[in-house]
Formats: sequence, structure tokens, C-alpha cells
Amino acid sequence: MKVLQVLPELNSGGVERGTLELAKHLIDQGHQSLVLSNGGRLVPQLESEGTTHLTLPIHKKSPASLLQIPKIKQLLLQHQPDILHLRSRVPAWLTYLASKQLPPAQRPKLVTTVHGLYSVSPYSAIMTKGQTVICVSQSVKDYVLKNYPKVPPEKLTVIHRGINPEQYHPAYTLPQDWLTNFQAKHPHLTNKRLLLLPGRLTRWKGQLDFLEILAQLKTTHPDIHGLLAGEAHPRKQNYLAELKTRASQLHLTDHLTILGNRTDLRELMTHAEITLSLSHEPEAFGRVSLEALSLGKPVAAYHHGGVAEQLNTLFPTGKLPVGDTRAAIALLNQWLTTPPPQPSPNTTFTLPKLLSSTLQVYHDLLAKTPS
Repeated sequence: MKVLQVLPELNSGGVERGTLELAKHLIDQGHQSLVLSNGGRLVPQLESEGTTHLTLPIHKKSPASLLQIPKIKQLLLQHQPDILHLRSRVPAWLTYLASKQLPPAQRPKLVTTVHGLYSVSPYSAIMTKGQTVICVSQSVKDYVLKNYPKVPPEKLTVIHRGINPEQYHPAYTLPQDWLTNFQAKHPHLTNKRLLLLPGRLTRWKGQLDFLEILAQLKTTHPDIHGLLAGEAHPRKQNYLAELKTRASQLHLTDHLTILGNRTDLRELMTHAEITLSLSHEPEAFGRVSLEALSLGKPVAAYHHGGVAEQLNTLFPTGKLPVGDTRAAIALLNQWLTTPPPQPSPNTTFTLPKLLSSTLQVYHDLLAKTPS
């Protein structure tokens, strides 16, 4: 079969990574894979693995983007995909409207994936228009059922995001060159007990909570050190400045390192003693927490959204009431004194399950008699 995935750009992020993983799997299974986007730094990898990339500026939330609809229609006529898989709202609207201009017999089967707990609006409703709607967690399915009651429940299928068990497993060990380089760049972290909060620097991700927790923990564990791994968007520089000011007020200058954007989170999570997830808003899935748990590392996380589903399955002892920094301090103090048990092996949220389940959705749609 021929599958066309559609998303805004191919630079970085979970949706982008998932698109590449599925594209490679399609090729490996003998299918044809196409991706439509505005391009980006992941395109060379995508093409080297056998996928055809189609480039159109479909990424901007602007009335001018509607001018791309005739071009998308021509691409659909030219390539005639069997499956059209839409992954993001702006390009989903453009591609959906283009496909509706085709004769019914020439329209590909439509799949959408709800990757986020979007603002509820007619604009966001496009992600529920698929003949099959993939929800990346049970939390996302519940969100769709609650906020879009006209969507038939039988259209919804939960396919959890998944990680590659060959890359994330409890036996993974740090490469010596990585450790040597990290210690050389951060000599002040030698012999420190590291707590890691990964995530872009934005208020809802909970970095301010992390600072409050760290300030209390250093009184009982003076060798504790916090790591913030993530960058601030150019529009979030005021928040970065606020974080630095608050860290100074809490006397955390010697107990906190802001690492910026990182491409080595697996190594950082392996090196750190504990990983935290403190998002004030529920994550649709929460890939980073799953990666840490799959590495066999303890994760303390606010118990909501997709992360709650991971904790319930793999590590119930890591549950924290949302926003409760006192509970977090108590739990982490306990863990720093007596190490917690290891998370259960991750056999639930895996990439092979995700890929095979997604291909099954395609096969099932193609097997249905046209309506």
C-alpha cells in the first residue's frame, strides 16, 4: 500500500520522530511511504531510509496557506496514496479540503492522529475527521469523547506512543566517551546526586516547582544538584530570566545547572539519579517519562494525562498529586535515603506495538467495502 503522512515541518519533536519511525517501518515492510511537509533538517534521514518527501509550505496558520489546496490536490492525483494520515491541524485542514475536491472513488482512506489535548474549537475538530481516529493515550480518547460528542466512539482507537526497547532498556550503560566529555564540561557535577527535569522552558512544564523542591531537598541532602534540560523559545526569554532570579532567591546557584537544548537525553536520564515530570497541564502522552522508566530509572511525576497511564502500569510509587510540591519533597527525600524499587519492564508502550497497530489500522480501512 502507499501511505502519505502529512505534518507541518520535519525539524524536531515527538510527532516528527514518530513520522520517521512509521515511514521507515512502512518501507521495511515493503510498502510505499510518502511524507508531505514544509521540510526541515530531518528530511535527509527520511529520504535516506526510502521515503519520498513532498515539499509545500503547509505549516503556517495563515489564510494565505489556503492557496496550497490546489497544489495538494494535484499531489494527491499524481501520487494516488491509499492512506492519507494527518498529524497536525493546519496541514490537516489543507489536505482534508484538497481531498474533498477529488471524486469519491479517488479519495484515499483518511486517518488522523490526535497527538495533543488541543484547545476545543472547530479548528481543532479537524483531528477527529478521520475514518479512523488514533488517540495517543486513553487520556486523549477521553478528551475527544468529552469535547467532541458527535464523534462516533467506534472511530476512536487508542495506540499508545512507544519507545524502541533496543535503545531504552535497564541494561543500557553510558558510553565512556560521553561520560568523560560530560564530566569535562561540568566538573562541578562530579560526586553530585543529580535530579533531572527535561522539557522546554515554559511555565506549564513546572520548572518553578522544581526549584522549590530543590531548595528544600538541599537542606537534607547538600550533595543534591538539579539539571534543567531544555531550551527557552525566543518568546520565553523572560521566563528564563525569571527562573534564574528565583534560583538566586532560593540560594540554588551551586545546586542548579540549566543545560539548554540537549540531544543526549537518554544519556542524561541514565546518569541522573531521578527524573521528574512536573507539568501542570496533562501531557497527551509524555515520551520523556516513558524513556526514563524504560531505562529502569525512577520517575516522580504529577499523576495526570498520559504520564499517569505510564505510572499506573510501570511505576505506581512515582505518583504525585498535581502541583503538590510538599508531596514531591517527601517522596524524593525518601528515595534519596532509601532507593525505590526499579520500574516494571516496559512491555506495554513499545515502538513495535505502535507500528504494528498503526499498520493494522491501515489494513482494516482498506479492507472495508467503500461506503
